[in-house]
Amino acid sequence: MAKLSISFSQSKMIMSTIVAYILILSVVPFSEAVLSAHYYDQTCPQAENIIYQTVRNASIYDPKVPARLLRMFFHDCFIRGCDASLLLDSTAGNKAEKDGPPNISVRSFYVIDDAKTKLEKACPHTVSCADVIAIAARDVVAMSQGPWWNVLKGRKDGRVSLANETINLPSPFSNTSTLIKSFAKRGLGVKDLVALSGGHTLGFSHCSSFSARLHNFSTENFSDPSINSEFAMNLKKKCPIHNKDHNAGEFLDSTSSTFDNDYYKRITMGKGVFGSDQALYGDQRTRSIVDSFAKDRNLFFSEFAISMVKLGNVGVIENGEIRVKCSIVN
Repeated sequence: MAKLSISFSQSKMIMSTIVAYILILSVVPFSEAVLSAHYYDQTCPQAENIIYQTVRNASIYDPKVPARLLRMFFHDCFIRGCDASLLLDSTAGNKAEKDGPPNISVRSFYVIDDAKTKLEKACPHTVSCADVIAIAARDVVAMSQGPWWNVLKGRKDGRVSLANETINLPSPFSNTSTLIKSFAKRGLGVKDLVALSGGHTLGFSHCSSFSARLHNFSTENFSDPSINSEFAMNLKKKCPIHNKDHNAGEFLDSTSSTFDNDYYKRITMGKGVFGSDQALYGDQRTRSIVDSFAKDRNLFFSEFAISMVKLGNVGVIENGEIRVKCSIVN
């Protein structure tokens, strides 16, 4: 896995042009706290390197880790903002976010826990679990040959986590209008929607998230007419109508371990796996953005990094805590 062999300092140098490009305001709407790229410079200067090394080692051991940690960041920030509420375990009196239906398949919490344990030894009660997730998400993208950006830091960890709130997560069955409204509620625009959807370049999906597009789609069409017919046939072989293999599924692009713009190229050919992904090319509000990202990888990288910084500011709170252990409140 040579692509994971770069050092933390080298990854920063490689993407210096993108870092320079992302000198955006540290406060955006829907955020109550001021974040800073230099938040831990004095209190825990080794924090980012500790997180990087932990994530890198885990990714070498398990190639699924990058996609899982990137998804974890999205799912955390979309519910109650970026407050690590997704990491809290359920209790006898409360079913937490991680046990909500859309999050049952979220994995690799152990990577964040491992990084947090090391941080507590180096800098006790200093680095929030929410910041660990945000930094880890950036690192897995950079490790997978994607962009690097300065993560704004200073988040606090939330104390509330409710499984029933996960209904507000974007669905792979959503149409573009629904997605635009969902993103807008979090201060994110149409370009952010298309750019952040590009995170699926590292993704894998089980059949249950897209098989409805393949079988008995509607009274007029057996399969979703927006899907490439040859691609649909291949998917039907992997996900037959009476599928009994719960591990069966499909990668969301053809270069699943590399962060690139192949996801968008496939959408332009009718090969988006999720209905929500393919819908981006069927809507005039998003089609031209998909085309531009499919043609220009560097443009996608720049816009993705900018949108990740914006997403990382969603719902940031001032009155939270710094959890000692990410799975339980202090």
